[in-house]
Amino acid sequence: MSGETGRVVAGRYELSTLIGQGGMGQVWTAYDQRLDRRVAVKLLRPDKVAGHEADELRRRFLRECRVTAQVDHPGLVTVHDAGSEGEELFLVMQYIDGADLSDHLAEHDPYPWQWTVSVAAQLCAVLSAVHAVPIVHRDLKPRNVMVKQDGTVTVLDLGVASVMDTDTTRLTHTGSPIGSPAYMAPEQAMGGAVGPYTDLYALGVLMHELLSGNVPFAGSTALGVLHRHLYEPPVPVRRLRPEVPEPLEALVLRLLAKDPQHRPESAQETYEQLLPLLPARGMPTGAPLDPTRPFLRPHAPWPDRARTPAPQPQAAPTVDKPDVAGAVDEVKRLLGEGRITQAVDILGQILPAAASQHGEHSPVVRTLRKQYAATLMDDGQYRRALPELRRLADERAKEAGQADPQSLRFRYDIAQCLEQLGEASAALAEYRSLLPYYENQYVAGDPELSLDVRRRIGHLLLALGDRAAARDTLARLVIDVERLRGPGHPLAGEVRRTLQWLGQVRG
Repeated sequence: MSGETGRVVAGRYELSTLIGQGGMGQVWTAYDQRLDRRVAVKLLRPDKVAGHEADELRRRFLRECRVTAQVDHPGLVTVHDAGSEGEELFLVMQYIDGADLSDHLAEHDPYPWQWTVSVAAQLCAVLSAVHAVPIVHRDLKPRNVMVKQDGTVTVLDLGVASVMDTDTTRLTHTGSPIGSPAYMAPEQAMGGAVGPYTDLYALGVLMHELLSGNVPFAGSTALGVLHRHLYEPPVPVRRLRPEVPEPLEALVLRLLAKDPQHRPESAQETYEQLLPLLPARGMPTGAPLDPTRPFLRPHAPWPDRARTPAPQPQAAPTVDKPDVAGAVDEVKRLLGEGRITQAVDILGQILPAAASQHGEHSPVVRTLRKQYAATLMDDGQYRRALPELRRLADERAKEAGQADPQSLRFRYDIAQCLEQLGEASAALAEYRSLLPYYENQYVAGDPELSLDVRRRIGHLLLALGDRAAARDTLARLVIDVERLRGPGHPLAGEVRRTLQWLGQVRG
């Protein structure tokens, strides 16, 4: 399946970038062609399981996807679609902008214990909702937990969960349980009954790993790891990190109890024990991926930021000469079909390769960057378009002068981006600096753009509260529009309505 970039699943989801791979399947970023949005698609191959077990896996997977879709919690990845195609099962989920907990841990050593508490508390909220269905996740581990940019935690991969009902059947008849050995509760390893307490054990393993940097039980073989889960006591985390609070160490040890009866009764009880350790209200650092943020400022707006850049593959294949021309043709096709988000990502991915192949300042790369900036604007990604436009404007001005029409057009687009982003003062300054060029017929005179810029200046003055200047700007504009285009011109009518409104507002 590794060479399936571009394949369309279910006639709708076009595979883009391979971001994860396991024994039974893969996870891809993909594009929903119908809604022009990025999604994640998980492909599973039941035929990798022997014989009649494949049919059991297929049946249970599809049923569990339906049940999972009924769990309503913001900490659970949204399921958009599920089904089968040929020998494969597919699950379509929301694309999460963030890092999985395994990578998050690797990038922060040692992991702050306050972060561990914040992650665990959020996981308790998710598990409580999942267990109420009732579903047992059975494979809770760092790779199945995402930390989003705003610090909220999202749980993935309920597709292998076991629905707790009377006809629960072992998915495999060979004795190999579902789950990951390092996070597997003793009763799960023994093939016994699983329940919410099984997920709580996995939560304990995960917390131990965040606090100490390693899982409590490791080994060279799966059998060896399971043996340690069954018979060895875990090392208390304060021996490894003395700064960890005693109540937190005690909670981890309770979660890792061999006997399910000795663990906390529920995810709710676990949360209550974490509650005194959560950070008090305060101002977050502003850094992304900080799991304490939802507790420091609950439900506060996350600072405005660029939309998600194109996801990158974990190990990009080496390509001697990327097909730049082919990518350009593909972008044209996508834009023609209205699939702007996908076109943006292809342009962003091909630009570095094109610059390496043709040179940073080559006409090919310049054209690609112009298309990239324009497409970002079409997709409403104004914050990402801004630096591209500024670079294009500066380079063009150095080559052809400040009055060059193309350079001015880039600056006009910059002002539009600033206006759309609500940066009224910066947009006003940019439009005002452009106006003399558009009004000078001997330089780059453009009456239409001149009128448009003046209208925008008037509305920005109004937005900034300077009604007198706005009224003066728009009154002079309507006179010029009527003189040049006639009193019936739509712009004249629009400006007159604004002036009429201004006359009714006491400033």
